[in-house]
Amino acid sequence: MSLEIKVPPVGESITEVTLSRWIKQDGDAVEMDEIIAELESDKATFELTAESAGTLKTVAAEGDTLPIGGVVATIEAAGSAPAAAPAVDKSTAAAADESAPGQRAAKPEAPAVESAPAATEAKTIEIKVPPVGESITEVTLSRWIKKDGDTVEMDEAIAELESDKATFELTAESAGTLKTVAAEGDTLAIGAVVCSITGGGAAAASSQSSAPSQESAQSSTPNSGSQTSGSSYAAGTPSPAAGKILAEKGMSPQSVSGTGVGGRITKEDALGAQKPAAAAPASKPAAAPQTPQPTAAGARNERREKMSNLRKTVAKRLVAVKNETAMLTTFNEVDMQPIMELRSKYKDKFKEKYSVGLGFMSFFTKAVCMALSEWPAVGARIDGEEVVYSDFADISIAVSAPKGLVVPIIRNADAMSLAEIEKAVVMLAGKARENKLTIEDMTGGTFTITNGGIFGSMLSTPIINAPQSAILGMHNIIERPVAVNGQVVIRPMMYLALSYDHRIVDGRESVSFLVRVKQLLEDPARLLLGV
Repeated sequence: MSLEIKVPPVGESITEVTLSRWIKQDGDAVEMDEIIAELESDKATFELTAESAGTLKTVAAEGDTLPIGGVVATIEAAGSAPAAAPAVDKSTAAAADESAPGQRAAKPEAPAVESAPAATEAKTIEIKVPPVGESITEVTLSRWIKKDGDTVEMDEAIAELESDKATFELTAESAGTLKTVAAEGDTLAIGAVVCSITGGGAAAASSQSSAPSQESAQSSTPNSGSQTSGSSYAAGTPSPAAGKILAEKGMSPQSVSGTGVGGRITKEDALGAQKPAAAAPASKPAAAPQTPQPTAAGARNERREKMSNLRKTVAKRLVAVKNETAMLTTFNEVDMQPIMELRSKYKDKFKEKYSVGLGFMSFFTKAVCMALSEWPAVGARIDGEEVVYSDFADISIAVSAPKGLVVPIIRNADAMSLAEIEKAVVMLAGKARENKLTIEDMTGGTFTITNGGIFGSMLSTPIINAPQSAILGMHNIIERPVAVNGQVVIRPMMYLALSYDHRIVDGRESVSFLVRVKQLLEDPARLLLGV
């Protein structure tokens, strides 16, 4: 009895695959669940297994593009071929029936071969992108923690997903063998299939039992006429996955040499073609003799990287703020000597008591909170045709994280002590560096502080963090000569910049707010006494 082996469904958006390689050859004897071929979609490569034991009859050739459900091969059940030979001669068949009547009882065993796969089929579960927030409709697959074909345990982290606000882990919903569907860098909608997991038992056993047969198939390549006869089509032809990679790089398949069967361009060839593509500009000096222009010394490489969701979102928001707000910046300077003397005097005792260092950020945060209580419009926001005022101060702190600028929030900073603020800053900065910030850590905020001085900035005009109405920019501290009580003295000075939305904050309020911050910083006792 003949059993057709068809292309299985491999993903919601995949309608066809390519037969990249035959592991078993036409006429080979195969066992149930033994790997017979490799199929390749535009996202992943996966193995095709035999659904019963018998003799393999190939239908498709290597390199053929097959639709889902298309016939790849047939398997003649063991014992069916010898029974078919006597049927050619009717007289011989009749004689056989008379001389060996007991042999007919063996035929009912054949259907049992077909029913065996159903008993050993492993359950497959699709892993989809989970909902991660009300305003988030898509995420980016930033990294596979487990690879295609790996064995995973339930609740084990298998991948990292990145939204425009945070990075989070995707976990396995069951134990089994991982089959990846999406590739690193893909942008996926909420609910889209990321991968599938085939349950442990039979699948794991079949992969282990098929390993020796796969090695023997590869080692017996001298009798591979069927491979060479069907592979000449592939010279210079990329696989779907390779074609996608080359298209993203802007490369032509003719510029890449294939190492696959018959010269086929594999996914690995496309990935490895990045260096030649980057080095292409370096070949221009060969044409230099045609012009008198001298050739620049050294490499002139370029590389392209896809923008992350976080970077794209930051870019859109910053442009929107420039276009949709009446942004203006006012400046002042502050003498940092009183705070520096206070820190120098008490920093050791402060750290001994609170187990955290005494930095500048706690002083600035406390000063901003007090100034906001006096000038609430600076911490307000526009919502439609209404102005929303807050009787609390949630201070956003701009932090440069590995994947871009993030702005975590210190909640109720106006009710915190200097030590509590310092601990909150340390905690949020650590989470930002490790990409552990959650959406809740960055949602809300009434006012933002950014410190460009840690990178050496002397003066800047920070952009408002929408929907807030103002942002304070700190800068580096430089010793400069200033006039104090009629005397020229050297003091550590810092420029402050307050960018604000002129639609809601008037000049009087913005300037008065910044002057109040300056007064509180130059006389730190005011921060402790609240005056």
